Amino acid sequence: MKLVPERVYDRMVTIRRDIHQHPELSWGEHRTMAAIAEELTALGIAHRTGVAGTGVVADLPGPAGVPAVMLRADTDALPVFEETGLSFASTTPGVMHACGHDGHTSMLLGAARLLVEAGPLPAPVRLIWQPAEEKGAGAHAMIAEGVLDGVGCAFGGHVDRRYNAGTLVVTDGAVNASTDTFHIEIRGQDAHGARPHDSVDAIVVGSLMVMSIQTIVSREVDPSHPSVVTVGRFSAGAAPNVIAGRATLEGTIRAQDDHVRQHLRRSIRRIAESVAALHQAEVEVEIRPGTPALCNQPLVTALAREAALNVVGAPQVCPLRNANMGGEDFAFFLERVPGCYIRFGARVPGRESFPAHSSRFDFDEAAMATGAAWFFEVARQAAQAMADGQSLQEPEIEA
Repeated sequence: MKLVPERVYDRMVTIRRDIHQHPELSWGEHRTMAAIAEELTALGIAHRTGVAGTGVVADLPGPAGVPAVMLRADTDALPVFEETGLSFASTTPGVMHACGHDGHTSMLLGAARLLVEAGPLPAPVRLIWQPAEEKGAGAHAMIAEGVLDGVGCAFGGHVDRRYNAGTLVVTDGAVNASTDTFHIEIRGQDAHGARPHDSVDAIVVGSLMVMSIQTIVSREVDPSHPSVVTVGRFSAGAAPNVIAGRATLEGTIRAQDDHVRQHLRRSIRRIAESVAALHQAEVEVEIRPGTPALCNQPLVTALAREAALNVVGAPQVCPLRNANMGGEDFAFFLERVPGCYIRFGARVPGRESFPAHSSRFDFDEAAMATGAAWFFEVARQAAQAMADGQSLQEPEIEA
C-alpha cells in the first residue's frame, strides 16, 4: 500500500538520515531545531523556534474560535556510542539517536507537507517538535510556554521494533508507566572490619532494605496492576577491612495506576524507615516525581483507531500485546487535554531486533510513511470533530 507520495517519503528519509548523523542531547537540539525550521520555511508554514529552549511550534490556520488539534514529535538523542554500522551513523562520538526520535521528527515534517498540500483545514492544527523527552522534562517546559493554549486534543506516537512496519498499535487506557525515582541515604556507624560490635553496618541495613523492597510488588500490589520497583544503584564502603557507616540506594518506581503509584511510594518510605529503626541506623528517603502514567482516553482513542483503520486497514491495526513499563512525557499533555499516543510498527525485515536505547538500535524507515500518513489522517478527522463541536473529553464520573 502506497501511504504517501514517493517524493514525500524520500524527503523524510533524507531528513531522518541527516538528523541521525548529527544527534543532539536533551536541551541541546540546536542543529535539529534549525533543520526543522528550514523545512517548515520551505513549506511556507509559520513557526516559532526556541520554544522551551530548543522546541519548534508550527501552526496551520483554521477557522477562528475552533480548538486546535496538536501533533507532537520528540527530537533529542541519547548518550550512547553507536554500533549500527549504518552508512549514516552518528558522527558525534558518544551520542546516538537510539530511540527513533530522528524518525519521529521526520515523519511529522512529512505530515506537515501532506497537510499543507491538502488545502484548508476545518480546524487549526498545531505541530510541535519537543526537546528533552529523554529527560522527562520537555513536555512540561513547553506547556509552561503555552503550547496547549487553544488546543482541544493531542496526538503522538513512537516507533516500535516489536511490530512489523505498516502496523499501527492503538490501545485504550494506560500505554506507558509513571517514572518516579527514589534516593535512600543510610547513616550507621563505621568501624574496623574486625570489630563489628562497634558498628552499625550500613551495608547490612541497605541489603535488608533491598530484599524487603522487593516484596512490595510481589506481596502488596494486585497482580492485575503492572508495577515495578527496581533498585538500580547501591553505593557503600571504602575498604575491605572497614565496616561502612554510610550507604546509598537509588532506584525507579513504575506503575500504570495512580493509586498503585502512591502505594509504592509510601511502602518504600515505610520499609526504609522501619529497617533503619530496627538496626539503629538513621535514614533519609527522597521520592523524586517523574512522568505520570500515559493513559489514552476512550473517545479520542476511538478516533485515533478509526484514522489507523483508514490508513492501513484492519489487519494492520492492533492493541499493545503487553504492558509497557517505560515512561513517556507526552503524559503531561494528556493530563490537560484529551489525547492518544500510539505505536508505529518498525521492525527491520531479516535483522535481529535490538531494543530502544541500544547501541545497535535501528528501525525500518517505512515506518515513517505509516506515521506521516496516520498523523495526516488523524489531524483531518480530529479537526472535523473540533469544527463540529464534538467533545473528546470523557464525562466526569460523580462520586
